[in-house]
Amino acid sequence: MDYSIEGRHYKTRVPIRVEIKEGLISKVEQIEKCDNLAILAPGLVDLQVNGFQGIDFNEAHTKKEDVTEVTQSLWNVGVTSYFPTVITNSDSSISGSIRTILEACSADSLVDQTIKGIHLEGPFISKEPGPLGAHPVAFVQKPNWELFCKWQDQAEGKITLITMSPEWPGSADFIRKCVASGVKVAIGHTAATPIQIKVAVAAGASLSTHLGNAAHVMLPRHTNYIWEQLANDQLWCSCIADGFHLPSAVLQVIFKVKSDKCLLVSDSTKFAGLSPGSYQSPIGGEVVLNEDGRLSLKENPELLAGSAKSLLDCVEFLVAHNLLSLADALDMASINPIQYLNPSTNPGLTTGAKADLLVLNQQKDEITLLKVFKSGKQVYSA
Repeated sequence: MDYSIEGRHYKTRVPIRVEIKEGLISKVEQIEKCDNLAILAPGLVDLQVNGFQGIDFNEAHTKKEDVTEVTQSLWNVGVTSYFPTVITNSDSSISGSIRTILEACSADSLVDQTIKGIHLEGPFISKEPGPLGAHPVAFVQKPNWELFCKWQDQAEGKITLITMSPEWPGSADFIRKCVASGVKVAIGHTAATPIQIKVAVAAGASLSTHLGNAAHVMLPRHTNYIWEQLANDQLWCSCIADGFHLPSAVLQVIFKVKSDKCLLVSDSTKFAGLSPGSYQSPIGGEVVLNEDGRLSLKENPELLAGSAKSLLDCVEFLVAHNLLSLADALDMASINPIQYLNPSTNPGLTTGAKADLLVLNQQKDEITLLKVFKSGKQVYSA
């Protein structure tokens, strides 16, 4: 079905008409006037989703129907593309999570279009407390190419992003093989030295996963892995801007230094959207979700256990605290992730792009989602 949507461009606020044909944007044109004050924006893209609203991709009992439910719940908060994130676990548990995600993609074409790839976060990460984060240390291991290929075969090539630490011997060779096979490599959960980070980037690592988090509580003030990644112009970086993972001042510095190479992720867990309380989690064991939405390990409250916020919450936080304009925050949560994954694409409100669209209102600091379209199909309405 061909149709059009009218509203105000999220960057210019100029009235526009977006024509949609066969799931793609066929035309974007400026119009003289528009009675609709709603803002038109590209759908959000989240490269790090561990789970949402009571469902976790890393739990053994998660079924393909649960993956579909998460996908639908994410549509309701503006996420039109995402990477289910499989974290450090036993080899068989990782295989099981991958199989479940693949089953959901096979069962529903719109779910398959929404799940752009799988993010494997671990198990080739640091064992050190702090960089380890909430990952189970018992399952951390050195990079293993044969094991990764086994998982990739099970994923039918859908593992598109892997987060690992280059502190392990043989990391550079592993990175080169990943990149040659079309997999993006991110540095994260790391205690790597500056030299190890330089070698990793030279081998093809291209992203810093949630820079500034999964780190030691105390670091040397000059020589450390955060400065090294921040200073490297070849590295993109992802940030969790939920108000808890990074102070506003740190976010401001990252945005200034990385500029167009910065993207937002939610790092959401199954506790996103749930009531405050104590819960048992596959990521870190017993965790506490407080009244403000901060999720931490019960035994070590200094350490966060992922996020309980959505990507739209992160956009809203940045706008409400005057850290970014709505347009810039939306770009970091939509355009930038797609351009990181495939620089040759031209995403957003452009002719030929996927018709992944948001219709929203902004009243001061509050953002209200009105409609969401995935591949031209309306998947949410307020």
